[in-house]
Amino acid sequence: MNSLVDKYNIPGPRYTSYPTVPFWDEANFTAVKWKDSVIRSFNESNNTEGISLYIHLPFCEQLCTFCACHKRITKQHSVEVPYLESVLKEWDLYLQLFGKKPIIKELHLGGGTPTFFSPDNLRKLLEGIFEKSEIAEHPEFSFEGHPNNTTREHLQTLYDLGFRRCSFGVQDYDLEVQKAINRIQPFENVEKVTRWAREIGYKSISHDLVFGLPHHTWEKMEYTIRKTMELKPDRLAFYSYAHVPWIKGVGQRGFDENDLPSGEEKRRLYENGKKLLQELGYIEVGMDHFSLPHDDLYQSMVSGNIHRNFMGYSSSKTQLMIGLGMSAISDSWYAFAQNEKTVEDYQKRVEEGIIPVFRGHILDDEDLIIRRHILNLMCKLETSWDLQTGFPELENALEILKEMEKDQLVTLSENSIHITPKGRAFTRNVAMAFDLRMMRNKPETRIFSMTI
Repeated sequence: MNSLVDKYNIPGPRYTSYPTVPFWDEANFTAVKWKDSVIRSFNESNNTEGISLYIHLPFCEQLCTFCACHKRITKQHSVEVPYLESVLKEWDLYLQLFGKKPIIKELHLGGGTPTFFSPDNLRKLLEGIFEKSEIAEHPEFSFEGHPNNTTREHLQTLYDLGFRRCSFGVQDYDLEVQKAINRIQPFENVEKVTRWAREIGYKSISHDLVFGLPHHTWEKMEYTIRKTMELKPDRLAFYSYAHVPWIKGVGQRGFDENDLPSGEEKRRLYENGKKLLQELGYIEVGMDHFSLPHDDLYQSMVSGNIHRNFMGYSSSKTQLMIGLGMSAISDSWYAFAQNEKTVEDYQKRVEEGIIPVFRGHILDDEDLIIRRHILNLMCKLETSWDLQTGFPELENALEILKEMEKDQLVTLSENSIHITPKGRAFTRNVAMAFDLRMMRNKPETRIFSMTI
């Protein structure tokens, strides 16, 4: 395995989209084209599957130095109401495009720290969204909570509004690691919010763990996993730390890079962690996720309905996903669009009555074919092709994949590929073989985190 780590530990995307953001054709993108794609997608899918909403709530009271998200650090809670008013105004701009009430199938509150906002303000936001919408028969509503500031009132308020899944960012329980990433978070706080969520009735509770953080050793990682098992969350995100300080600036420079484990050590954390989680009853789902058998995420993998988008893995799929808020990314299937990346620019555009996108990508026919292959690999660990789903560089991709087949990472047939159990750790590398835009425009500088 060590030689494989040396061979395949290269910079690569996480593929929450294709094309990935660095390879968007921004020159060919316009707000008019974006709106047209939204209208098309809404008309095609709203009555059959509804739409998804992602709402970005960017405020945090302190900076965690492992975080690569778009956020704003402040302790001034006076920012809550003006920001939420802007989100509701942005929603009104999309409602004007739709022309009729959308059916909301999936909704996720991300950040930032959604639980930075008071329960009452979150209720007002969501009621403002819902009063002009219809709710699907079996909606999937979820939110991210910080164990240090999530209250029982937060959990009850969101439950009463239809939320049934919550995710808590744990990262790690070792104090040395917590100090390095500026995320001091006692186990007791996580235990408390998990217990409250179960008492209230949430059907799926998720914990986020991160491997490869500064000072990480297997002993520390094992300690965190075994502490997590005392609470037995329904699903787990087991993420590789993405060290991209050249993109995110000073935030990820809060520790000495020599404190980070090597690629070989990091892969050992993943392999040992995966083995322990499976021994404890969890099943690996897609990439970076584990689930107990009863959870919707595992069930969606079995049924073939699992999906992946900018919100990560989802047990349900909608063709249209609207991202509301600063830096949020939307997906109409035919196009991507990202909102302004500062709070001030975002609010200014909304106040001017303009949908606040500042860049995006219009997918061409080839993009749509490649997107389907990469989605298949990320969700189902396999894909196949015929005359309709072939592409010009298929032979080049197969040459790359033949090398991976020698390393027992994939199995190839005449018109299909399957990722082996040994190859799951290298799923990003397999997907890269299909990434035509990256092949044709190889970056001259490093723009992605390492795949391992």
